[in-house]
Amino acid sequence: MNDTKRVEAFSDGVFAIAITLLILEIPVPEGSGHRLTQALLDQWPSYIAYVVSFLVIGVMWVNHHALFGLLAKVDRNLVFLNLLLLMVVAALPWPTALLAEHLRNTGDAKVAGVIYSGVMVIHALLYGCIWSYVIHRGHLLRPTVDAEAARSTRVRFNLGSLGYPVTVVLALFAPWAMLALHGLLAVYYAFNQLSVPERREPEEAPATVA
Repeated sequence: MNDTKRVEAFSDGVFAIAITLLILEIPVPEGSGHRLTQALLDQWPSYIAYVVSFLVIGVMWVNHHALFGLLAKVDRNLVFLNLLLLMVVAALPWPTALLAEHLRNTGDAKVAGVIYSGVMVIHALLYGCIWSYVIHRGHLLRPTVDAEAARSTRVRFNLGSLGYPVTVVLALFAPWAMLALHGLLAVYYAFNQLSVPERREPEEAPATVA
């Protein structure tokens, strides 16, 4: 068992790098005057994909921070689960660039959309596994956290995960709708955070006078 600081610091670094790489994947167009303006306008799929992926990573980081705020310590299993999650987070700029590159081509957009959504499915599964592991025994939670209340959030929090497999299917028919749904899921998780109440201490009985 170890404290959470090193895991949090490492995780924050990976999130920061991944979210920075999103903008670096958008190329700087060549040309000047009207040609530059047109080249910038032609990159609109990259801007949309960037915004959605930025929301996804940003909201995931917020919830990751909230999750670790509930922990007093981490164990080896949680460290490895977190490492798997970070592996997928670090990979997200690549399917984002792939989707942006092919979003205007219907056939290629379907393939890119399935890959993008597939990565998101893995994101959701790993995050759900981490939260389920944390609350299953509750041995990593801070003593003041209400473990029963934490367990009651499992269904509510994982409800959004049902939408990610839907995006894989949706990518085969409407890649634009798929991307919009990812944005909505990010907004859902922005509001559906891991808010767990503190354990209420029993009130002391009033002293009696003999």
